[in-house]
Amino acid sequence: MRKPDLYSRVAAIVSCLLLFFHFSPAQDLNYYLPDSVTYNPAIPKPKDIIYHEPGEWHVTHDRLVNYMQALAKAAPDRIKLEMMGFTYESRPQVLLIITSPQNHQRLEAIREQHVQLSDPQRSAGVDIENMPVVVYIGHSIHGNESSGANAALVSAYYLAAAQGKQIDDLLQNVVILFDPSFNPDGLQRFSTWVNQHKSKNLVTDPDSREFNEVWPGGRFNHYWFDLNRDWLPLVHVESRNRLQWFYKWRPNILTDHHEQGSNATFFFQPGVPSRVNPLTPAGNQELTGKLAKYHAAFLDRIGSLYFTKENYDDFYYGKGSTFPDINGAIGILFEQASSRGHAQKTENGILRFPFTIKNQFTTTLSTLEGAKALRKEFLNYQRDFYKNVLAEAATAPVRGYVFGSTRDKSKTNLFVEMLRRQQIDVYELNNPLQADGYSFEKGNAYVVPANQNQYKVIRAIFDKTLSYKDSLFYDITAWTLPLAFGLPYAELNATRFTNSLMGTRVDKPVAPTGSVAGGKSNYAYLFEWDEHYAPRALYALQEAGVITRASAGIFEIPVNNGTHKFNYGTICIPVKSQTMDADKLYELIKNAVEPNGITAYALQTGNAISGSDLGSWKMRPVAQPSIAMITGTGVNATDAGEIWYLLDQQFNIPSTHLEVPTFNRCDLSKYNTLIMVGATYGTPYNNLDKEKLRSWIQAGGTLIVTEEAVQWAAQNGFTNITFKKPKEDTAKQIAYTEREYRTGAQKMNGAIFRAATDLSHPLAYGYNYPFVDLFKANAVYPERNKNPYSNPFVYGDRPLQSGFVTKENYDAIKNSAAVLVNTVGNGRVISIADNPNFRAFWLGGTRLFMNAIFFGRIIEPGSGRNE
Repeated sequence: MRKPDLYSRVAAIVSCLLLFFHFSPAQDLNYYLPDSVTYNPAIPKPKDIIYHEPGEWHVTHDRLVNYMQALAKAAPDRIKLEMMGFTYESRPQVLLIITSPQNHQRLEAIREQHVQLSDPQRSAGVDIENMPVVVYIGHSIHGNESSGANAALVSAYYLAAAQGKQIDDLLQNVVILFDPSFNPDGLQRFSTWVNQHKSKNLVTDPDSREFNEVWPGGRFNHYWFDLNRDWLPLVHVESRNRLQWFYKWRPNILTDHHEQGSNATFFFQPGVPSRVNPLTPAGNQELTGKLAKYHAAFLDRIGSLYFTKENYDDFYYGKGSTFPDINGAIGILFEQASSRGHAQKTENGILRFPFTIKNQFTTTLSTLEGAKALRKEFLNYQRDFYKNVLAEAATAPVRGYVFGSTRDKSKTNLFVEMLRRQQIDVYELNNPLQADGYSFEKGNAYVVPANQNQYKVIRAIFDKTLSYKDSLFYDITAWTLPLAFGLPYAELNATRFTNSLMGTRVDKPVAPTGSVAGGKSNYAYLFEWDEHYAPRALYALQEAGVITRASAGIFEIPVNNGTHKFNYGTICIPVKSQTMDADKLYELIKNAVEPNGITAYALQTGNAISGSDLGSWKMRPVAQPSIAMITGTGVNATDAGEIWYLLDQQFNIPSTHLEVPTFNRCDLSKYNTLIMVGATYGTPYNNLDKEKLRSWIQAGGTLIVTEEAVQWAAQNGFTNITFKKPKEDTAKQIAYTEREYRTGAQKMNGAIFRAATDLSHPLAYGYNYPFVDLFKANAVYPERNKNPYSNPFVYGDRPLQSGFVTKENYDAIKNSAAVLVNTVGNGRVISIADNPNFRAFWLGGTRLFMNAIFFGRIIEPGSGRNE
């Protein structure tokens, strides 16, 4: 037989390797675990409970929880399982507290002593010599970045079953708060997708269906939100449940296990030095660097490539890896190259799911080893952090903040709730105060003194930022929350701030309760549109069959024993026009206004003292909204989710979600309002039946378009809006290495701009100041319509309130339109260039959006004609 030549031998070896890549059996626990310790055979392995090896399949959330419960039952001396709460889909959020048996016997005493480090009044006497360091290990806040949650299986087993001096020393010196899944609903959605598309013979082609989820994908929670942007505003139940435990323990380190693009390697912090938020102390980054040496050593040991100090930053405090930095802790971001399924071909070779799990597990071990070795440094840092915080607050030019709206108590209460969830001390305003053009009244306003332990968090919430060390950002550049909420507020310097301003400390805020002033009426009821939950009350009444009208003018009318001046947008409910009797109507109104903090006024006459009478044509009929929103591939899922959440959770208003094929074949006459949000250019809206849409608008429908959908509507002839373009870079020769910085700086990551507002316009009903602060994170810069009545919200010469924007983009924003109205037949197209519902904490834009839904049809047609 002829001896094979070199080519044949190489080909045979390659074939064997390919067979190994595609048909190698699933890795068992030995692939992941260090062999330097022994393991307790009484502790169940993951396969005993979830019925597969880690990495063989993507673990579903229910099985992940089952395994954590089994470990807690099998190792009660090491593990205590706590139920933090439940997600929107009623999935449990569990937390394992893992430490030594000795520590468990006095766990509450350890917690109480540890929390004292965050209180400068008590921390000096705390003995840290034998105090454990507290580490929060968190996994997969993005559901489709699931190597973290799957690594939780291995990490939890190791911490429960490992035996010997090494693990004993670790558990004696560390209390581990172990969160196996930050995002249970997203993890369940993603695991179902990749598991149902897995082949016995693994397919590694990146174009395969396994690696390309259907919209909206598993990244998000139930309402399509990115939970890794919610640590500061705390909009969602998952975040609120988790933060209660964060503050209960105040950990020294929090790890946040993520995934990145498949062609990358592994990232760990520190990130880009120039993109660290200036509120973060230098000592934070020093400790991050010391901990990074342990990650490098552990990854070197298993031969994994990694990078650091690139791409990722520590700027927005709403992220899990950055939020700890203003709470005396160190946040650590891990980013593993994602297999997105079970095995995928990348430019670095075939990336297998077990390998991604191994890296995540390895950096859990490196974190815990570093925490143990640097224990005293982390504990001292936390103590010093809070001492320095009070010293900094005592010398800061801003000594406190005052905020509150006399006409929107519900939104003010929501802001207080958010502050209290962040452990910030809030006090009722004790004396009336004039500041920054606002009048703050006792009973309707609150004070936040700067001199308190949460000073850094207060600054993160209230600060405006206009100067930056860098021009590239991983996330948004501004989020000033009182501006986002649309609340009057003012900074108080040493001259204006005194302790006499502080009244009763707010423990748990109580939502305002509404009432019907004057009792039952046989003529009419009125309620104003200022309160945040007015749309919820109005829709509840309409759903019950109540006929409603809205005032297009200001009027004064007798109320009870006096008079009251009512503003634009006041809702009028005439008694005799209804199909129910006066008693039933009274009960409906009472039940609608009381839980929504609204005062309804019972009238005995329709004769106004000034302005229009109740029978005037200015009392316009308000139809009950019937809403559909275009969703599906290409649509920005978070934009759509914000609207779904707003309508469903905030206002109890149902909305139909239509994908384009369904839109093209369904009966549109069922809806009077259609919403289109930002989307990938040309997708999916280019496949939408445009003539069907045009006919529907002409017949009287209201089309609301936001962000990039504004451009789509103009390009397809639904409006005649034109757009401004930023000036282009005119440099003729630039170094290749500068490209990232010059092009990246021109991206609108997100800043806050103030729009001048026509308070008489239906889209501005309920606003009480001639401006609104909006959030812009796009390159949509509409020119103002020629018809001056069709630009109810416009940007002026100096609209920037907070955030980074280049001169080129700022010049385009100046004097552009923020909101425009176009008449199409009997219908209206309302174009909102920005995102009024950004991340569901931008409550200042909520009224604008809800006005478009309720009042779009009563906008005078002539005011929107722009021929």
